[in-house]
Amino acid sequence: MIKLPLETPTATLRYALAPDEAGIAAIEETFAAYERMMAILAEVAPVGANLVSLHAQAYEKIRTETGLPARLVTLGLRDRANYAAGTATRRIPLDDKLFAIKGPTSLTISTVRGRILVPFEVPGYLPGWESPFPAHLVSDGRAYEIHIAVKSKSTAPEEKTMVHEGILARMGRLLAAIASETIDNAENSNKVALVKQAIREIDAGADEARHALGKSRAEEFRLKRRREELDVEIGGLTDKIRLAVAESREDLARAGVARQIDLESQGTALERAMDFIELEIDEQTKALQAMLGARREAETRLADLEASLAQHSPQETGRGAGATKTVSPDRAMAAIARVTGVPASGVPGDKELDELDRLHREKEIAARLERIKSQQ
Repeated sequence: MIKLPLETPTATLRYALAPDEAGIAAIEETFAAYERMMAILAEVAPVGANLVSLHAQAYEKIRTETGLPARLVTLGLRDRANYAAGTATRRIPLDDKLFAIKGPTSLTISTVRGRILVPFEVPGYLPGWESPFPAHLVSDGRAYEIHIAVKSKSTAPEEKTMVHEGILARMGRLLAAIASETIDNAENSNKVALVKQAIREIDAGADEARHALGKSRAEEFRLKRRREELDVEIGGLTDKIRLAVAESREDLARAGVARQIDLESQGTALERAMDFIELEIDEQTKALQAMLGARREAETRLADLEASLAQHSPQETGRGAGATKTVSPDRAMAAIARVTGVPASGVPGDKELDELDRLHREKEIAARLERIKSQQ
């Protein structure tokens, strides 16, 4: 069932979308497919028909002819009574399965082309909400927006955003908090301990990003394997169907074709799931890279801080080191080992791996410098 807001919504939160050309094409195709869905419903049943009857008569036909996501078809059946064709403003109902906030400036939407990533801005609120659905994709012919039902002066919208928020946005908030509150504004007498605590928090964030990335990689592998299995089975059925036709066994040929259609439908669903997983992997990879980069910067700042304290206040440095003696270079390397999956000690090749990472970073730096010089 659709998850409606717990409280009666009294306002509309606007997300102004900025899709690229491919995103615009996907959204427009989805609007066109939704219009076709309503035309199919008009053909098979009168306005006022119950949902069970509509589903039985039209669901499979709509899915086959339009390619709309299954969830959107289900919402569309409910929206049939309120749908108005030919209006200047087009609307498609959405819920939390059809769109998700992935960060402070981007979200994903389910379309006939699969899940797409779209940048957005928040221009503000509109008064009132009169729809039974929690959200809508809206277009006036010039721009695209997502409108979300919210309760005025309530924390519910923020909590909903947190549910959908991606790992990249959460890692960004963590880094911002560490930078602004722990390192830059460290006024405590034991500043070294504060910076080391910040490094531990970065390690924990990197662990989370790595764990999420590992799960997504495993899911991607599973989906690809299943896709390969479907392709093999569909190909095998083709030969069997041809044999059945050659032997005048139309009953067997029909059964084979029916099975092929079922497998192809599964393949389409798998492809869309793979699109979504690829978006997640990209986001999680960026989050992990951000955390590892922040750790390198924090270590550099820690070294500068310790050198400064040693020069101006050796006794303070000694107190700081005593207070945080459990956080040593070995501890830091162990944290990095957890993040990268490479043991910190006892295994040969660590120095070679460090050198490989350094060479990779140097190559990226040189390539970026060349691009900058070419743009001058």
